[in-house]
Amino acid sequence: MTGIATLLRDFSFTECPRWHEGRIWFVDFYTNRVLSAAEDGSELRTELEVPNQPGGLGWLPDGCLLVVSAQDRRILRREVDGEVVEHADLSRHIGGGNLNDMVVDGDGHAFVGNFGFDLANGAEPASTNLLRVDPDGGITEVADGLYFPNGSVVTDDNVLLVNETFGNRVTAFDIDPQGDLTNRRVWAQFGDVPVGSDLGTIITQVVVAPDGSCLDADGALWIADAVNGKVIRVREGGEILDEIQIDSGVFACMLGGADGRTLYLCSAPDFDPAARAAARESELRAVRVNVPHGGRP
Repeated sequence: MTGIATLLRDFSFTECPRWHEGRIWFVDFYTNRVLSAAEDGSELRTELEVPNQPGGLGWLPDGCLLVVSAQDRRILRREVDGEVVEHADLSRHIGGGNLNDMVVDGDGHAFVGNFGFDLANGAEPASTNLLRVDPDGGITEVADGLYFPNGSVVTDDNVLLVNETFGNRVTAFDIDPQGDLTNRRVWAQFGDVPVGSDLGTIITQVVVAPDGSCLDADGALWIADAVNGKVIRVREGGEILDEIQIDSGVFACMLGGADGRTLYLCSAPDFDPAARAAARESELRAVRVNVPHGGRP
């Protein structure tokens, strides 16, 4: 493992990194952009503007880009010819708050999380559901009772792992050929499920706040810990194999690069929406690790 390098800086809040076709893709929340860059951070370009805040990214089997439009709770689709259309409107299918991260499986099913409560305005935390959006735009609730379902991955043997940021855990489901979820179980537990009527109380009980994450070829999960300024490498059962502490908050990570061994990190001082929208202190960083990328995204 090598030292951490800063590849790009002066963003509002980088999130949702993806390695795709030889480039690192990510979003910048409060400038409403989907961006991509070469492996070393050069050749930065804006791929798409999403006026209501971009979130999770994924690609359908035909190459079309899906992107979460968080604040108006839609999934947008950029066609191969560049046209941007609505893929699905999820606004009537969730409770309070924004859409969140997303993972797209090999059959084009998009699994989409959401806040479950109005985080920005201090609403009482609540559990929420997970939605599946099919390739034709059909919407199905596939799980409920999740505490801030966030970064998700799909393993090579078709298991969906969902990070519950305010639940101290990662939850697993088997994905059947139709995209339905079965065999729900806890994949990793870091502490008891927090209880309380306000976010401040909840956070004091969070041991690990699993935010964005990615799989490696050994089946371990790199997790960005949103409250402790580090990424951890975890195996099923919850054993922490590696830990990288950084001098900032870190909210998402993705393995990529030509050999799959570059761990990209999305960092910012905190996740306060007003503070991040007003500043340009977020960065894209990278560190070399030993085990390459696995699974999706």
